[in-house]
Amino acid sequence: MSIVVQRRLALTVSAAGAMIVALDGTILLMAQPSLQRDFDATVARIQWTSTAYLVAVAALLVIAGRLGDRYGHPRLFLVGVIGFGAASAGIALASSLGWVIALRAVQGGFGALLQPATLALLRLTYPADRLGTPIAIRTGAIAVAAGSGPVLGGFLVAQLGWRAAFWVNVPIVVLIAALTVAVRTPAPERDHASRLDLTGAGLLATALALLVHALAEVPGRGWAAPATLLELLAVAGVVVVLVRHERRTASPIVPPAVARSASVIASVVLLLLISAGLFGALFTGTFYLQDVLRLDPFTTGLRVLPLTALMVLGAPVASIALRRQGARRTATVGTVLVVLGIAALSRVGPDTPTPGLAAALAVIGAGYAAVMVTATGTVVGDAPPGYAGLVGGLKQTAMNIGPTVGTAVAAGAIGSRISTIGPALLLLGAVAALGLGPASWLPGRPQP
Repeated sequence: MSIVVQRRLALTVSAAGAMIVALDGTILLMAQPSLQRDFDATVARIQWTSTAYLVAVAALLVIAGRLGDRYGHPRLFLVGVIGFGAASAGIALASSLGWVIALRAVQGGFGALLQPATLALLRLTYPADRLGTPIAIRTGAIAVAAGSGPVLGGFLVAQLGWRAAFWVNVPIVVLIAALTVAVRTPAPERDHASRLDLTGAGLLATALALLVHALAEVPGRGWAAPATLLELLAVAGVVVVLVRHERRTASPIVPPAVARSASVIASVVLLLLISAGLFGALFTGTFYLQDVLRLDPFTTGLRVLPLTALMVLGAPVASIALRRQGARRTATVGTVLVVLGIAALSRVGPDTPTPGLAAALAVIGAGYAAVMVTATGTVVGDAPPGYAGLVGGLKQTAMNIGPTVGTAVAAGAIGSRISTIGPALLLLGAVAALGLGPASWLPGRPQP
């Protein structure tokens, strides 16, 4: 099989794997009200169908990426895809909410196996200076999945019930698995003699799981709640132990070649901050549209569509800008657009015309696409091929923690005053603006 065909196959598998994860998350939002009615559960307990997944993914992403570097990314990806589909089928057959929550955690574990591999497959099949276009395609695919998820989920739940929202994953998984079997990637140099840092992996997983759980619970119990403060204090304690352990071990979970890469670390921090600002603003705007303007979920989805559309359209433009202007300028412009879009969104009120709202969301979407393509291309392209899975795991970890941070900040800033969202959005814009710092650390050279 020619290298061109292999690259296209790897890109297809990568984009499809990323899409199914994005699609699953947005479809679940439409299924949760039906789950609540069927199992006569509280909103807090239903929220665990999301929290269990997020905690499992966050805890295992970096470790999964490291395992892929050691044992092969096509193999880990295939296991992740099959497991993800099997867990989806199990959820569709679940007889109690407890089983749904448990299987969502299992699904998150398998999702953690496949997500870093979607980037590693691209890194191993494309030259580092030609990653912009495939990453732009992958970014556009994620945007399409996230945007179409509520529509597809709403249709499936309305016509067939909430179980159909999980059954839909099964045929998609079968197709992806069949394609994955044919993927062949060049084998990067791997240090099989070095031991996996199981202690470091366990400490990192514990810290990330505690952090995501604490942040996910903030909307319900607040930042100042004793449980929140104790959990965050526990995170800090585990991180201190982890840092001390990593300095002493011969085989750290994040090797020095990655930990000392300024461009990799800057890209990860930038992605975390921008995703926090974007998803926090989206969380705030969605509640405003539904709770203040009294729009139904479908109409709300249509109002938010400009953001998704510009993410899709902006990704290939960002790829071209990355080649011509370099990562630093492209990421800086993208960050500025996100900040300006959120600032414009903070001025939205009941009398704001629809085009005004659409324009603000479009600016945010275009900026987010630029940052996503640039930072993802940098974090994957600047890492040694042997650590492609690890940096993919770091990137995906940032993309999981960022939205959780943004939602927690938004919930804390809004409180019970949903009718006055301006200050909350300005705060989220300030969070996104912090990304200008790490954006300035990215390489300034245009790609040849």
